[in-house]
Amino acid sequence: MSGFLDDVRVIGLGQACVDYRGVVPDYPSEDTKMEIEKLFSQVGGPAAVALMCLSRFGVKTAFFGSIGDDVLGERIAETLDRERIVADGLKKTKGSSSQFAFIAVTRDSAKRTIFWSRGTAPHLTAAEVDLRPYKGARILHVDGLMTDAAAEAARQAKEMGILVVMDAGTFRNGTREIAALVDILIASETFAVPLVAPGAGLDAQLQALKALGPRNVVITLGSSGSIGLENGVVHRQDAFRVKTLDTTGAGDVYHGAYIYGLLKGWGMPECMRFASAAAAVKCSRINPDDFLPSLKDIELILSRKV
Repeated sequence: MSGFLDDVRVIGLGQACVDYRGVVPDYPSEDTKMEIEKLFSQVGGPAAVALMCLSRFGVKTAFFGSIGDDVLGERIAETLDRERIVADGLKKTKGSSSQFAFIAVTRDSAKRTIFWSRGTAPHLTAAEVDLRPYKGARILHVDGLMTDAAAEAARQAKEMGILVVMDAGTFRNGTREIAALVDILIASETFAVPLVAPGAGLDAQLQALKALGPRNVVITLGSSGSIGLENGVVHRQDAFRVKTLDTTGAGDVYHGAYIYGLLKGWGMPECMRFASAAAAVKCSRINPDDFLPSLKDIELILSRKV
């Protein structure tokens, strides 16, 4: 088993859940009825989807997370196995429920309304994190949800010479401690808001994120693309134009694709461009059977003009 774990190049620690997505013609008012046009389900979660994306690119990955022993937990475990993701670090707690969400996707605008349940499965603890068996790992990816476990994983990664990437979606207690251990922080467009004065621009937000401790920072901006700061230089990347059907998971795919670029030794502009193309492919799809981009899909997008 140790030799098998040595092949792992990216470790992910964070959330895995089951997403149910229903397509509706428009979002209904309260106390009314509306027929769902389509209903899909798939495994989601920032860390899990990023690893699934990398696995589709041929990168060996391993996942640390927490699920219950319910049917949703079984679905998550089965999906990770099918996607060839090592799940030795997946904790299953008897009598607990796993996280899930219902996402209403408005047909024409592709806007989302998310209803979610946290579940009762307990978070991983710091004591349950051990990266030592993954001697060949080059990158640790954390989503910042399980703060104690993420911080411990980041500390271990630093000791092992592993690059630490963080998906910074929501600023919460413990976020500062994790960010101080991160090499590359990729944040949502709302993450830095609590750190800056009202109305502060993106440049100020980048500097505020950089002050948390990471070497490089990126802010994803949805349909407006992304902006990053590397070695004092600001890089901007437009979003690729596609017919958007569903944006669910696009940010997670962006993270997975950005990490792929890091493994290839690319600089920030190349990583941002590749990740933006991967996210565009995801946004153009809604069927859960093919929502993850392939390298060929991304190359096709990259061959076009933005």
